[in-house]
Amino acid sequence: MVAEELPVIPQHVAIIMDGNGRWANERGLPRTMGHTKGVEAVRHTVRAAGDLGIRYLTLFAFSSENWTRPEAEVSDLMGLLRRFIRRDLAELHRENVRIRVIGDREHLRGDILPLLLEAEETTRNNTALTLVIAFNYGSRDEITRAMASLARKVQAGLLGPDEITMDLISAHLDTADIPDPDLIIRTSGEERLSNFLLWQAAYAEFVFIPDYWPDFDRQMLVSALKTYAARDRRFGGLSSPPAAVAG
Repeated sequence: MVAEELPVIPQHVAIIMDGNGRWANERGLPRTMGHTKGVEAVRHTVRAAGDLGIRYLTLFAFSSENWTRPEAEVSDLMGLLRRFIRRDLAELHRENVRIRVIGDREHLRGDILPLLLEAEETTRNNTALTLVIAFNYGSRDEITRAMASLARKVQAGLLGPDEITMDLISAHLDTADIPDPDLIIRTSGEERLSNFLLWQAAYAEFVFIPDYWPDFDRQMLVSALKTYAARDRRFGGLSSPPAAVAG
């Protein structure tokens, strides 16, 4: 399957990668095995997205709420992130993939933040697919941080309240300079955003897939893109002018 076989390719696809733990539980495996298989699905999906001509791929890797999971599981997830960056960064760089990280960086400790910054800096000038990793990310937190930044500018007299526009708010979000997602995919059969890209998803199309994330593959991505291509995106308007009424 190549990009030319699809009538419409969304510029930006975002994915809520859900179901690693349930995938493992149903197979009698430890949850960490589900996360390990999930990383393999990430590799396949990034490669497929680039092949298909998608310009931006955002992956919900770790939410700000995930810290409440058992300490051992959080430790395993951090270990997988470290291995992914150390193992895959060079290959992604060779493939001209640019990495962007969104989420709260202020409270990250240890070597995680330096690794994420290294991935961004190494690939900063790449021009193919932009891989956006949502890490320690929560949309309400993102919006709160943006509002606090704007409030400080108003307090300092650098900005008037009446000057705050939707574009200005967007420019203060973690996703500044990244187009809003055209398509959001969620695996595992759940049908909710779970605090993911709430502002940016205003006019996104949604595709919910029953399969768990470790089973996600190129064929499922292509199927989601075909579903997207069949949608009539009106952005609050009409798809075509209404027929004239005879007088």
